[in-house]
Amino acid sequence: MLKLEGVRSSYGAIEALKGVDLEVGRGQIVTLIGSNGAGKTTTLMAICGLRPLTAGKITFEGEDLAGLPAEAIVARGVVQVPEGRRIFTRMSVRENLLMGAFLRRDGGIQGDLEHVLDRFPLLGERLKQNAGTLSGGEQQMLAIARALMAKPRLLLLDEPSLGLAPALVKTIFDILKAIHGEGVTLLLVEQNVHRALQIAHYGYVLSTGTIALHDVPARLLQNEEVKRAYLGDE
Repeated sequence: MLKLEGVRSSYGAIEALKGVDLEVGRGQIVTLIGSNGAGKTTTLMAICGLRPLTAGKITFEGEDLAGLPAEAIVARGVVQVPEGRRIFTRMSVRENLLMGAFLRRDGGIQGDLEHVLDRFPLLGERLKQNAGTLSGGEQQMLAIARALMAKPRLLLLDEPSLGLAPALVKTIFDILKAIHGEGVTLLLVEQNVHRALQIAHYGYVLSTGTIALHDVPARLLQNEEVKRAYLGDE
């Protein structure tokens, strides 16, 4: 469904991605793990058209995404839940959700809004509330719900559990599994490596802009380097 081949991207003289190769199959949950500064967020931004490539190729369902503006990539079904949520804090919960459907011109928006609120009943209780007054966990749910309003076929998630209490982390991962169960493919960047590998079909380890390792989760969880670096094992 998604393929990155030799993807390079730079911030001025600093090369953040140094030839990334990565694939996401239709119907999969793929996780991308790595330390801070490894290039995980830059990878997602490159896929979404928010970071220019200096080399390489990104294709979605066989179509080259190079040069397409971000909104055209969203219209094709590639939607991101950004790190830090990035909700519109001065707008209401309802307005945030409808912003997710900004590019849509079909007649299913109201039905999808009702479906999203069934999945996130807390948001339904706060539709008129300013989004900036929500708790951290509620804001993360709003960010995911807003992305779902765009009708993604590939959902990119950047650190969805960051800063959340353990009980809320479990809730977020349960939500991700349910979204996947409805047929959405997921590419997940997540600092909670153990939980990410528990729900993923395949995993990639990114190290200073290159893919250092990739394998099925069961083998990554047993890999000594992964255990030392990301799972806290000595």
